[in-house]
Amino acid sequence: MLESKLQIEIQNKINKKIAPLFSKYNMDFSGLESSMKWKPIVLIIGNYSSGKSTLINEIIGSDVQRTGQAPTDDSFTVITSEGSDKPQEVPGSTLINDDNLPFVKFKKYGEKLTSHLCLKNIDSPDFENMAIIDSPGMLDATTEKDRGYDYMEVLGEFAKMADLIVLMFDPHKAGTIKETYAAIRNTLPEKSGEDRIVFVLSRIDECDNISDLVRSYGTLCWNMSQMTGRKDIPHIYLTYSSDVANSTKAEDNLWPQERTELIEKIHAAPTLRLNHILEDIDRQVNELYIVCEAMTEFTKRGRKLFGKVGKTTVGLAIGLFCFGDVLTNSLISLPKQTLISSLRGEGFSFMNLIIPLIFLCGTLAIGVVLFNNFGFKRLLKNTLSDSSQLVKLDNEYRRHLWKKMAATIDEHLQKSSAKDIWHAHSSNLVKIRRFLDGDLKKYYDKLRS
Repeated sequence: MLESKLQIEIQNKINKKIAPLFSKYNMDFSGLESSMKWKPIVLIIGNYSSGKSTLINEIIGSDVQRTGQAPTDDSFTVITSEGSDKPQEVPGSTLINDDNLPFVKFKKYGEKLTSHLCLKNIDSPDFENMAIIDSPGMLDATTEKDRGYDYMEVLGEFAKMADLIVLMFDPHKAGTIKETYAAIRNTLPEKSGEDRIVFVLSRIDECDNISDLVRSYGTLCWNMSQMTGRKDIPHIYLTYSSDVANSTKAEDNLWPQERTELIEKIHAAPTLRLNHILEDIDRQVNELYIVCEAMTEFTKRGRKLFGKVGKTTVGLAIGLFCFGDVLTNSLISLPKQTLISSLRGEGFSFMNLIIPLIFLCGTLAIGVVLFNNFGFKRLLKNTLSDSSQLVKLDNEYRRHLWKKMAATIDEHLQKSSAKDIWHAHSSNLVKIRRFLDGDLKKYYDKLRS
């Protein structure tokens, strides 16, 4: 109950203080909204024969998903307990149009995805505060069929929402699937933290002996080192189907212990929810911060340049206001009486101000035109040539953050005009910093207490 109240409090604070700033900088806020809106999520992914459905059925305690070594389900299936008064199955068209659920953002992927998205409502107290998402089996290049939507992009969106991602392999295809490679190499690192990913070698009961198991395990480790680009390999859980496993094998090895630890880890996912919400907020607000920081520095440089141009222009304008008519009088005998001579008592009239005011206003106008068309554009061009100069990249975290947000910052710069140097980026920066140092830190402290 306390965690639920804290989650609502965080959501209200974000919507009030931070959401408007995401909107101002045209940054996607849907990821934060989704993570705060619903219950904890476990995402199960893997190739079509990796044992996803078997594991899900065992966790739930009933045969909710069809199983088999051939493809049995090509949908993203959300499995949870919504109450007996709700339909047992909810189609994707309903899910993407329900603002109380985190699936509205999937509407943009079209009918192909919508028709392959559904929610199964099961009668289980354990799933009242938890959901499992079963995913379509990953495919290889030689068997790839057009799904009608960008599978890896959709998978990335689900990964952003998930508190735990279980990536499953079978001993016969230990990481050789093309989409598995893309997921491990690009999609999952970009959309989720490494601490949220669990690797599982399933169906080990199908290995004839320990040598076969070692061979499959070694192959998976080697493939993972190629996919991750790292030599250190994370823990790989071993599991099997309890219905078909040889009981003698299970007793003589550590299989049951591995399998039990995996299932306990999945059931513990809800306890990580608030921490993951804060991590997501921390990450995305820092992304917003560095964008705002870069734009603040750029506008400061723009105003500084405007000040230099302005001083020169105003000085020249005042000089021409005072003596411009003297120059025109000497060249073309206009006006007959200059402003200075009229002020000396030779008959001042409003007509004596016409040419000086033309010089004054004309010079100021030319100064503005020169700044807009030359000074500002030159500043923008120089900035875009190396926009990283706008912020201090004095540690690895800042460099990683810049690498991720550089394209967004450049896009904002390219859309900038001279009038944008007066935008209140600095006050936005203060608001973001105050949230990170104050509100977010307070929520972390509450979570630890």
